[in-house]
Amino acid sequence: MTTESHPGLRERAAAALIAARARTAALTDPVTDQDLTAQHSPLMSPLVWDLAHIGNQEELWLLGRVAGRESLHPEINPLYDAFEHPRSERPKLPLLGPAEARRYAAEVRGRVFDLLERTPLEGSALLDDGFAFGMIAQHEQQHDETMLITHQLRRGEPVLTAPEPEAPYEAPLVAEVLVPGGPFTMGTSTEPWSLDNERPAHPRDTAPFWIDTVPVTNAPYEAFIADGGYRESRWWAAAGWRQIREHGIEAPLFWHREGPGDGQWLRRRFGVTEPVPGDEPVLHVSWYEADAYARWAGRRLPTETEWEKAARHDPATGRSTRYPWGDADPTPAHANLGQRHLRPARAGSYPAGASPLGVRQLIGDVWEWTASDFLPYPGFRAFPYREYSEVFFGPEHKVLRGGSFAVDPVACRGTFRNWDLPVRRQIFSGFRTARDV
Repeated sequence: MTTESHPGLRERAAAALIAARARTAALTDPVTDQDLTAQHSPLMSPLVWDLAHIGNQEELWLLGRVAGRESLHPEINPLYDAFEHPRSERPKLPLLGPAEARRYAAEVRGRVFDLLERTPLEGSALLDDGFAFGMIAQHEQQHDETMLITHQLRRGEPVLTAPEPEAPYEAPLVAEVLVPGGPFTMGTSTEPWSLDNERPAHPRDTAPFWIDTVPVTNAPYEAFIADGGYRESRWWAAAGWRQIREHGIEAPLFWHREGPGDGQWLRRRFGVTEPVPGDEPVLHVSWYEADAYARWAGRRLPTETEWEKAARHDPATGRSTRYPWGDADPTPAHANLGQRHLRPARAGSYPAGASPLGVRQLIGDVWEWTASDFLPYPGFRAFPYREYSEVFFGPEHKVLRGGSFAVDPVACRGTFRNWDLPVRRQIFSGFRTARDV
């Protein structure tokens, strides 16, 4: 692909960068400087670190590696190296203050737009298809999701607002869908802004399996709790059982009872306390919790391969599409993405986003835990740096797929792979279950 044959590529890159920065502002402008510099949880960075880190990565990759320019402030580069300083230690660093961080990010962005106007989007692996600019837009959006997680962990009055999901809805739906066995193509070699762990496209084969039509919702998860799910070790992996016992975990993160005993379940959501909605996908559960629920239900988590086959394989054509609904980019009719809402839509929403087999809400709403460890595909090549994916490969991390309401479309595809430790609960994670035929 060249900029001449695809004249809209430069405009697409600019639009992606503008959208990401607008979202960054929406997450950082409404809070006080004290909130920006505070660490709201040892699991997360102060918001002001994310703000300057976004600018720093943009500078290092686009102004540095693409344009070959000297660093504007080389003394701060080590402060914003995510691998040099754990999140719990970042508040102790001499970070840029809120005003300085905003000025720095704005200065970098102005120079990047100048670079984008005159740089040929071809001739190197970083520039072909505008990859470097797309990578940076995705990086900023990923940190926007991280900052939204910090907002969820933050205590105090609500500062974020968004309309409620009003997606088209169809119910009742069949509980599960049969995915036929056989080969399909997993991953991609053609998606221009795909990241290294999504590549290359390669054949996979599956036995037939059943998969939930929609993600598991709060009502059946409440039934799991009521049936003693958190009190019986038989449902839990050994490490998961130790985790919930050591930390006194009895329900998804942010849930609590209304009053003593068996009162109504309530949850805290971005500073608002509300009843847990029964028909909404369950949120803020760890891999261990998802795995335990699946065992209790007599089912299992789908493998990553099964998830992608359910999401991309079209049995009528044999093709693997970009998204469950086809190759077109997502619209608000397809999926709950981009922080348009601050919650998942109820199960059964977005019929236009269904896969050819009728599986719903595979994209958006909640990240879905799979049974699989995060491993490279056959033929994997780290690009443009090992620290994006390669250093995380192994059994320590489990794969999540599909994105959440907090994910922007630029960072969400049918091939997109997320990963995290199986204990993580603050992320916008849910799951669906599967079973063998």
